[in-house]
Amino acid sequence: MSSKTEQLKALFEDETLHLTPCCWDALSAKLIGQAGFSLTFMSGFGVSASRLGMPDTGLISFGEMVDQARNIAGAVSIPVIGDGDTGFGNAMNVKRTVKAYADAGMACIMIEDQVAPKRCGHTRGKQVVSRDEALLRIRAAVDAKDEGADILILARTDAREAHGLTEAIDRAVGFREIGADITFIEAPCNEKELHRICNEVDGPRMVNIVEGGKTPSLSPAVLQDIGFSIATYPLTGLMAAIAAINGTLDELKAGRLPEPPMGFEALQRLVGFEEYFEAERRYL
Repeated sequence: MSSKTEQLKALFEDETLHLTPCCWDALSAKLIGQAGFSLTFMSGFGVSASRLGMPDTGLISFGEMVDQARNIAGAVSIPVIGDGDTGFGNAMNVKRTVKAYADAGMACIMIEDQVAPKRCGHTRGKQVVSRDEALLRIRAAVDAKDEGADILILARTDAREAHGLTEAIDRAVGFREIGADITFIEAPCNEKELHRICNEVDGPRMVNIVEGGKTPSLSPAVLQDIGFSIATYPLTGLMAAIAAINGTLDELKAGRLPEPPMGFEALQRLVGFEEYFEAERRYL
């Protein structure tokens, strides 16, 4: 297994909650790594928004997601979890997706049980496949890993909304029995449901905190006490970036030159000019 996959596996196995800001491109991933976070998550919502300017409703393709995964993984030294959506087809497509994400450098891939085309887990209109089909998807993902894909499997269910929490928990338990490394029940609605998930599903568990979404925005300390291993924040950075850009554009539109929030030299350091110039000197 690669060092990134081993790093992530070790994070899953300790008893600490790992705060995980989500990235959407190589630069956002680099910022997260430089800020000192131990891992990041490539958000399908963020990639669809930034790459296509479109909603997370299954419009982005397998090839576009793999390309973005490769760019993100290549920009950072920390492990990255990649949003693999529904696996982009049947069980054989799932296996291909898992292998492609592993080859792109992802340390873990999330596969979910929504009906294709899928959509953001905190928006209306979600539907899920049958439990049997959901289990087959995860079986295919685990098989791809067992056949040599250097990657961990995060199994997600969106069954809470359509079929209730008991069905979602039963699916997550089944995912673990098949061999999923970590489970994720999307959009529990209150703290009682969060406790029930951690009491009834073994192994590492992930919670997804969307500002204004269905899951309560509890503090990291509370989430750790409940028993979660990872808390992802899929839109926090993206919304902050959009707000900052909009504010700057408003200033320019009004004929005012906004005060830059960082200097040009700092920007050059951030993207790696110093390292580039140092390496370039070897070949002059």
